Amino acid sequence: MPLVAGVDSSTQSVKVVVRDADSGELVAQSSAPHPDGTEVDPHAWESALDDALSKVSDKKIDAISIAGQQHGMVALDKDGSVIRKALLWNDTRSAKEAEDLNQEVPDIHIRTGSKLVASFTASKVRWLVDNEKSNVEKLAAVALPHDWLSWRLSGSTNIEELFTDRSDASGTGYFNPVSNDYDLEILELATRGKKDLVLPRIVKHNEFGGKTNFGIPIAAGAGDNAGAALGLGARVGDLIISLGTSGTAFAVSKTPTKDPKGEIAGFADATGNYLPLACTLNAAKIFASVAKLLKVNLEEFASLALKAESGANGLRLLPHFDGERTPNRPDIRGSFSGITHENFSPENLSRAAIEGVVAGMVFAVEALKREGFKASRILLIGGAAKSEAVQEIAAAMFNSEIQLPPPGEYVADGAARQAAWALTGSADWNIGVMKSIEPKVDASEVTADYLELIAKL
Repeated sequence: MPLVAGVDSSTQSVKVVVRDADSGELVAQSSAPHPDGTEVDPHAWESALDDALSKVSDKKIDAISIAGQQHGMVALDKDGSVIRKALLWNDTRSAKEAEDLNQEVPDIHIRTGSKLVASFTASKVRWLVDNEKSNVEKLAAVALPHDWLSWRLSGSTNIEELFTDRSDASGTGYFNPVSNDYDLEILELATRGKKDLVLPRIVKHNEFGGKTNFGIPIAAGAGDNAGAALGLGARVGDLIISLGTSGTAFAVSKTPTKDPKGEIAGFADATGNYLPLACTLNAAKIFASVAKLLKVNLEEFASLALKAESGANGLRLLPHFDGERTPNRPDIRGSFSGITHENFSPENLSRAAIEGVVAGMVFAVEALKREGFKASRILLIGGAAKSEAVQEIAAAMFNSEIQLPPPGEYVADGAARQAAWALTGSADWNIGVMKSIEPKVDASEVTADYLELIAKL
């Protein structure tokens, strides 16, 4: 039986799954941590990947694919050496540069599907050009995290052999997901006229882009959200709410989006469709911070939240601890409101933390609706989705049945499915039975209150 490996190289860690290419059966899995920070030496990701792969080295892998965190900028010189630490998606220093480029290219959302925010690679390239002249002189190629890891896995040092896929390229801010070509005019503006930068070639989503030193073919790879959608077997009309380090609301659509407000990023998916997406910077880590404040673990935090009534007796938390992307307010900070002697309790603090995070996702989904998307079903995934409190509050605030897939590493699973697709021509895997979560309370008033607070930011 052929075996495939799928990799999820995320902000916090790398995860590897090994699956039967024909059935999708899980054969082995491993992980390794990544360093914290919004700028990281890419070689730390490579070391973590090597570590995770060594733990499953007893399996004979026939193909591999890497899905990774989107947007980050890996700057390389002509010899393929890393010039500086990679700027990650959650690094907001390039917020002004993003706005400048939006003004310089007024139709950028039509050309790329997205207006820029600090997360996008194009804004980070402009920041580099304006702030690190010596590094710009060395700059010969720009890659995304998954591009760079796939290339390093191949053992190549030739920057002309970098490769990527349309889903991850659609998060650069200089790629057209409809034509599937780079928009070099935008890139040239971002670099203030620097020409001849090498960009990874676009490999079709079900094809290989290279081979490892051991001859194992490497599939095109994908951005993490596209990988998750593929791992879930998501179909057109599905709305996926993912609550991890960040929160994302993304949908599988046959048609591209071009949101002039910039709240929706018009990404491509890993199948040939589109993946309109809205992202919030603050999700599960808010729960960890509040639990730490209350000196409880996450299970106790969830239990406290379920003891409070819907709406936390008027206590509200806007969880923008790290600034925010949707809405695009990189310099904003979190805030509590509605505090009284009666509602200032551990139970209400816990409930407000979850309601505030979920409200941010509802706000993001409202933007998707404005672009014409209608959800046929809602899927809840991510580390925080395992919490009964999060499940219950999400169903209430979305006022809809929520589908909860079986636990899984869906980004890595999607990469494995992609590798199987490229290897065998098919990857029709069954992910198992989904659990349905019905709303238990009417949270419409609470949700409306939060949406009004967010809209005023």
